[in-house]
Amino acid sequence: MLSPPPDDQYGYGMTAGPEGAAAARTRYRRGEGARLREDILEAASRLFFEQGGAEGMTMRAVAAAAGVSPPAVYLHFADKDELIFAVCQGIFIRLDEALETAADGIDDPIEGMKARARAYVRFGLDHPDHYRVLFMQAPGNQPHFYTPDEVKASAAFGHLMHNVAVLTEDPRVRDGIDPYELALDCWAFVHGLTSLLITKPDFGWPDADAMLNGHFDRMLSGLLKR
Repeated sequence: MLSPPPDDQYGYGMTAGPEGAAAARTRYRRGEGARLREDILEAASRLFFEQGGAEGMTMRAVAAAAGVSPPAVYLHFADKDELIFAVCQGIFIRLDEALETAADGIDDPIEGMKARARAYVRFGLDHPDHYRVLFMQAPGNQPHFYTPDEVKASAAFGHLMHNVAVLTEDPRVRDGIDPYELALDCWAFVHGLTSLLITKPDFGWPDADAMLNGHFDRMLSGLLKR
């Protein structure tokens, strides 16, 4: 792993201009490394979209886009995989916000769950490259720190668990439903549908919203009291 030189420990590097000439970056004050990290993430996110994913990105290109030296990028991110995953984690936060916004003002927990499911699929289709990195990579291709505990600690999973817990307490729902298992059932379905729509878009799927509504109707038939 590269290390920045002692006088560049906060990433105040030089970046090549259009003709390869170095242009100085405005320095942050000592102790403002978090702001530099956000600048790097913003630059990496722009490149991610411009390149259509991670394949065409390099740490040197990210450094140039952020206006820092390559060693400054390595100071904050161990390698390209870690940087790309940090970019996608930012998208994960936006996913959570999209789901909660979709259900805002809906008091019925069943309808709220449907609204979140529709928003989940829509978000995945709007950000397919990010979705692949977050949820469709083999375990060995993910950064080592992104463990199942990391997923469970995320705001998105926490909101899912809360929403399902509210649903299981609804008087229409029969007793004995395990909220954790139900949460996984809901996630497994929307993830499976999103993944298939991303990887097999020309299969001839029915309308995604109609599929979601049909799934929840069938699932709820087994959850509701007779």
